[in-house]
Amino acid sequence: PGGPDFTLTPPRNGYVWWYLDGLSDDHAHGITVIAFLGSVFSPYYALARRRVGGADPLAHCAMNVALYGRGGKRWAMTERTAATVTRSPDHLAIGPSGMAWHGDGLEVHIDETSIPWPRRLRGTIRVHPLTVEPHVMHLDPAGRHRWQPIAPCARIEVAMTDPALRWTGSAYLDTNDGDRPLEEDFLRWQWSRAMIGPDTAIQYDVTGRSADTPALRLALRYDAAGGVREMVPAPLQAMRRTRWLVDRAVGGEPDDPARVVETLEDTPFYARSVVTTVLEGAARTAMHESLSLTRFRRPWIQAMLPFRMPRRFG
Repeated sequence: PGGPDFTLTPPRNGYVWWYLDGLSDDHAHGITVIAFLGSVFSPYYALARRRVGGADPLAHCAMNVALYGRGGKRWAMTERTAATVTRSPDHLAIGPSGMAWHGDGLEVHIDETSIPWPRRLRGTIRVHPLTVEPHVMHLDPAGRHRWQPIAPCARIEVAMTDPALRWTGSAYLDTNDGDRPLEEDFLRWQWSRAMIGPDTAIQYDVTGRSADTPALRLALRYDAAGGVREMVPAPLQAMRRTRWLVDRAVGGEPDDPARVVETLEDTPFYARSVVTTVLEGAARTAMHESLSLTRFRRPWIQAMLPFRMPRRFG
């Protein structure tokens, strides 16, 4: 109960993804895995949505894997068709990679090829939730876009064979799904998760595209023993922009400036970073995402994306 349901099927032009990130206890390693049905940042899916009748999200699926830390960075995101997808309520496979929910945790098997340099990316990840959160939240007044932090407080075991490494650390697992593309309703999206002892603080800052989708700020503290409480949203602090000039901001106490520790992903429309900010009186290390959907819509950016997102039909 409250875990992922991998049979969730988005409507035409819609999407669903399951997102996992982990950070090693010594902050030397990190990993993210995102399973997409209706890959929201796919140039192929964006093109198909412009056709009469829209597009089938299951024709545009991907398992995105990003590994960071000592020994270098590896990144893979190969888009695949519905013929390569198998799923049941507790299991999802996209091509050779898959994830399964065992009632008390998630197991992920990775078998991908990284780009731009073709290297194997293989291993097993186990996520052990400290608590499972069943509640689904709406990110817009019409309820077209939804978010469920399945395991806001969790531990992770990473055992990779290619490259060979093992580590443990903190983890987070959630799911987002929507009835239409993100860029139709949002201009900008900032998200972070920070550890406060065993608890997790989630900050969402979403800017809508029209008066029908006003700005949304969420600041929530999830208890490792179960339960959630609202935090007073800390003032947004601008951090240095990326090399692609994507804005980054995170909530934090104003007397202690937030800063970027490391930029993990730097693209023309999206950045993933490790940052520090002060929350509830102490410095916290946070995983942070910044997304410009205004940038994503631009034709020149769409033309660049196939170099990072190859598409296979088998």
